[in-house]
Amino acid sequence: MKSIFTTLKKAAPAAAFTLAMAGGAALQSCSSGPGEGSATAAGVASDAAQAVYVAPGKHDEYYSFLSGGFNGQMSVYGLPSGRLLKIMPVFTQHAENGYGYSEESKAMLMTSHGFVPWDDLHHPKLSRTNGMTDGRWLFANGNNTPRVARVDLSTFETVEIMEIPNSAGNHCSPYPTDNNEYVIAGTRFSVPLDMKGGTADVSMDEYKDKFRGSISFIKVDPEKGDMDLDFQILVPGFDYDLANGGKGPSSDWVFFTTYNTERSGTLKELGASQNDRDYLAAVNWKLAAKYAAEGKAKEMPAYYYHNKMDKDSHIAKSTIKKSVRYLLPEDCPGMMYLIPAPKSPHGIDVDPSGEHMVVSGKLAATIPVFSFSKMQDAIKNKEFDGEINGIPVFKYESVLKAEVKEPGLGPLHTEFDGKGNAYTSMFVSSEIVKWKLSDFTVVDRMPVYYSVGHLMIPGGDTHTPDGKYLVAMNKITKDRYLPTGPELSHSAQLIDISGEKMRMLLDFPTVAEPHYAQAIKAEKVAPNSVKFYDLAKNKHPHAVKKEADASVTREGNVVRVKMTAIRSHMTPDNIEGVQVGDTVLFHVTNLEQDWDVPHGFAVMGANNAETLIMPGATQTLKWVPKKEGVYPFYCTDFCSALHQEMQGYIRVSPKGSKTPIAFSTGKKKQNIPGTASAK
Repeated sequence: MKSIFTTLKKAAPAAAFTLAMAGGAALQSCSSGPGEGSATAAGVASDAAQAVYVAPGKHDEYYSFLSGGFNGQMSVYGLPSGRLLKIMPVFTQHAENGYGYSEESKAMLMTSHGFVPWDDLHHPKLSRTNGMTDGRWLFANGNNTPRVARVDLSTFETVEIMEIPNSAGNHCSPYPTDNNEYVIAGTRFSVPLDMKGGTADVSMDEYKDKFRGSISFIKVDPEKGDMDLDFQILVPGFDYDLANGGKGPSSDWVFFTTYNTERSGTLKELGASQNDRDYLAAVNWKLAAKYAAEGKAKEMPAYYYHNKMDKDSHIAKSTIKKSVRYLLPEDCPGMMYLIPAPKSPHGIDVDPSGEHMVVSGKLAATIPVFSFSKMQDAIKNKEFDGEINGIPVFKYESVLKAEVKEPGLGPLHTEFDGKGNAYTSMFVSSEIVKWKLSDFTVVDRMPVYYSVGHLMIPGGDTHTPDGKYLVAMNKITKDRYLPTGPELSHSAQLIDISGEKMRMLLDFPTVAEPHYAQAIKAEKVAPNSVKFYDLAKNKHPHAVKKEADASVTREGNVVRVKMTAIRSHMTPDNIEGVQVGDTVLFHVTNLEQDWDVPHGFAVMGANNAETLIMPGATQTLKWVPKKEGVYPFYCTDFCSALHQEMQGYIRVSPKGSKTPIAFSTGKKKQNIPGTASAK
């Protein structure tokens, strides 16, 4: 297969690149033989097993966070072992722990479209201090229903989700500035805005005139991490693909790749490929914030949800926001510029020095590298070639530093090792290409299997990358793993980049479709990990902090069960007096004050999920019995040698029954009418 790629790379001129793209799929299923993957042991470093081995009881050097793509989650893997440590639900209901099912967490998934228990999560980004990842928070984008989420890395739980108005396809998102002053999110799909809040009803024939994109600037509280949508920039109606922030001299800027600068509304594979070049949009975010603070921003109606999880009660609450401020580039000189870029560009990556902006054009035969200092000179000298919506367009040569020649087929993304080298993923030729920032020449290649999309180097998008490992995230596996029906697992491959030549160490299947990823030294995260919640600080309104306070009460057709769980029983474990059609709310408090002792709770016939209660916390499961009988409930999460015995029963009588509310754990208690709890 390598020889085929080599031939293609030499033979395929720029004009025939789309033909090469179409032929790429045929190259993805080359097999060495029945039951054997096409990457044989010869392609793996001889000491690979030793290099990735993490002994039992020892910890990985890095946490890596891989997006889940269409499953709306993020997965946590240890590196170098490739061991899956956790799946973190973000935009998706998760039956394993009740996220999105429990009464406390449902509000996290509320939007202006209603309850949306799914999204397409592409890009995790770690919070930063002085341009370096700090291990406090992890931001993520919801691509489908435009949202930005924040995960607290002390608990590995999603604690905030903000819907983004005036946006569709929140793809180039979320990109934090050097000190999280802003998390910036751009729209993938431009839409017609009616300026009264929402999308206007216009004919598709009016695409070029009525459609606009938006770039959202989300302020982040430096201590708590809480997000707030400060303002938006309404930009020309292109499609905005990916973004990255500057560093050092360029740290006041953020850059966005755009496609469909033709503003075609149909058959975009052709309509959006007519122009010789698309654009890299350069936005001075600090100047934009200054304009907004000085009153340049206008206000328009909006309607979007902002959901936060309270850290003491563990209850999510939604706030509906009804306005948003916006800036227009034509009113804000110097805020935004356009750089001609390869047709249909994808990744935009800024090297550690902040001087070089690398743009990967999916259909390009070279990789252009733009110079920030030349861009500043071009602004001073007004080296422009017209404007669009009042935004100056640079002359290509005025900002170009160099072009990487013959890099491969289908360049997508670039990251850096901090030693003067860049690494670019090649989707069609299925390889990682290493090239030098000093002279822009290719110095090494590593085949990957197959159709690599994003790649990730720990800290590879920061001021000081840790140039030890590279992870390639591959879209197609074909013969790599045991077959699992029509759909196969995606793949990540770990490559050693510490030496002059890249060395393949490991590949491992991944959950759903990872797009981008982040990695950070474990020592920045692990020491801050919460081991349990302080029961004394539990502010849930229905928490009970000792077994004596457990109760079952009726409020009309609502039966409220305030229950405790501790190894190895629940209080109460016998409940009577519930009637068919009642709404039963099980408020379960985990009394444990020890690490890694969650308790699960499930009841037979519940049509939502279980709920998993962390030590010291309270969670609520809603249950509506449909018919009379006796129903078991139990702990679903292994907690002790007597875990199986941690169970109980709830008796359901016919509607209108005179059976009184009663409950017990050992000794029966019966409620007294008119009191808040049973005596």
